[in-house]
Amino acid sequence: MPTVPELFESVVARAGDNPAVVFGDRVVTYAELNSRANRLARVLVERGVGPDTTVAVAMPKCDELMVVLLAVLKAGGAYLPLDPQYPAKRLAHMVEDARPVLLVRSARVSLDLGAPVSELVVDDPDAVRETASRPAHDLTDTCRTAPLHPQHLMYVIYTSGSTGTPKGVAVAHAGVADIVAAQAASIAPQPGDRVLQWASISFDAAFWDWSAALLSGAALVVAPAEELLPGQPLHDTLRRHAVTHAVLPPVALSVTDPEDVLVGGTVMSTGDACSRALAAKWAPGRRMFNGYGPTETTVGSTIAGPIDTSDEITIGTPWSGNSVYVLDERLCPVPDGSDGELYLAGNGVARGYLYRPGLTATRFVPNPFGPPGSRMYRSGDRGRRREDGQLVFSGRGDDQVKIRGFRVELGEVEARLAAHPAVDVAAAVVVGDLGGARLAAYVSTIDGAEVSAAELRVHAAETLPEHMVPSSVQLLRRLPVTANGKIDRAALRDLAESAAHHDEEPTGGDAGDDHASVESRLCLMVREILAVPEAGPGDNFFKLGGHSVLATRLAGRLRDELGVTVPMRAVFEAGTLSELASVVRASRES
Repeated sequence: MPTVPELFESVVARAGDNPAVVFGDRVVTYAELNSRANRLARVLVERGVGPDTTVAVAMPKCDELMVVLLAVLKAGGAYLPLDPQYPAKRLAHMVEDARPVLLVRSARVSLDLGAPVSELVVDDPDAVRETASRPAHDLTDTCRTAPLHPQHLMYVIYTSGSTGTPKGVAVAHAGVADIVAAQAASIAPQPGDRVLQWASISFDAAFWDWSAALLSGAALVVAPAEELLPGQPLHDTLRRHAVTHAVLPPVALSVTDPEDVLVGGTVMSTGDACSRALAAKWAPGRRMFNGYGPTETTVGSTIAGPIDTSDEITIGTPWSGNSVYVLDERLCPVPDGSDGELYLAGNGVARGYLYRPGLTATRFVPNPFGPPGSRMYRSGDRGRRREDGQLVFSGRGDDQVKIRGFRVELGEVEARLAAHPAVDVAAAVVVGDLGGARLAAYVSTIDGAEVSAAELRVHAAETLPEHMVPSSVQLLRRLPVTANGKIDRAALRDLAESAAHHDEEPTGGDAGDDHASVESRLCLMVREILAVPEAGPGDNFFKLGGHSVLATRLAGRLRDELGVTVPMRAVFEAGTLSELASVVRASRES
């Protein structure tokens, strides 16, 4: 089984002059990318990076990010991605838990990690000179601190934890050759194609994006985060760069217009359940696939497609080197057509959770169907196998949910809210449809304690990434319970959904075209989109619980109902709804 450096260098040998990374107007060839990564890798080795060591990487999306990731792998290390947009406390926990030997960042990224860690600022003039002085040829095992093998770590990705603490999934090189073979057999990237790098680097799907390009000879299109926002920004980026291959979650596909993008190309849905309606929207005129696999595997396990919209949407069959078992509670296979839990096995299964042997043992269990010593991952997902071998995803068997393609343990959200000294009990539920799924939280407080919903959202945002912060928090005297005394989550979902249909009109104007009327209608839209009982002119869309996908939805409603195309940047930069209403009014008058 080859490692990532071996696979990449084999592509460089046959396609060195081909474009490897496209970032804005910059085009980096495979030969240039390889040379830059080799030089930096030698610097990393001198800083102690080697097999089974981790390197924290904190960089915005750019061509240099790809250089850094490849350099870490060439040095033999595993990268620990730190999204600069994540809360400082969460990043600090990840670094403290993963114990990286080095932090590599750009000068534009400033992190307050608490615990000291040696760092390399790659664009610092001294670091640039140091790197440029190193040889550019490929590293061999004699250049590393120890030989690099497929069983060594490749990356560590942190996911939501049911106990309230994120856990690092340790993934080795062993499954990479299988993922490259699966990509070649399905989405088939090749020289001349352009693959979009959409996913956040802290999401394992990012590895699928860049491996699909850089391990096949295609070009990887990298763009700043604001140019990848679902909706018009994403549509414009796909079209401007003539992207031929894109992997996007259903939430992004649902709010992005497929017209004139990826025509004759390939799109893959992953990260959440793909509906038949979504397939009907995106499959015509292009090849569409549906992928499945948790972070505890090397990105994925199965692929379905090209999708036939006349049939039910499946998650397909396991790709080479992987197996999926549908088992009952006694680990016995269930008959075809019957629901069971999905257990994943093969080369792509992760080594486990970093420094957490107890948790690893509960989720990565002995595989009774494989060779001695092999393991399988207990996914917690439910599904069934059809008679034709296709697997159908049924849902989750626990409190884990998907929000905008990210896996979220409701227990972690609830634990963070319950950590506030004023909170007695907290519960979180998912409300809304595919394009606007969001978290709603309900809390009861300790007798005599006073706290506002806004304070609790700020408290949550101190450690939780943006997609895990509840869009609304409601204080109740007591939470509803079922007959056996457990929190009645169905009742809470009903309560949250009812808020979305609140029919009280906001005050502030009549039906004319003046600013008050625009402001009034805007506040109503925001209230409906965010499912909050109140939204006034002085409120901020994002502090009310908005996020990038919901901002896209708001821009769409402004276009459809008021005939105004508002730049997404204006939605993000408006401090209040009143300020956004002024932008809307100015756009109508221009």
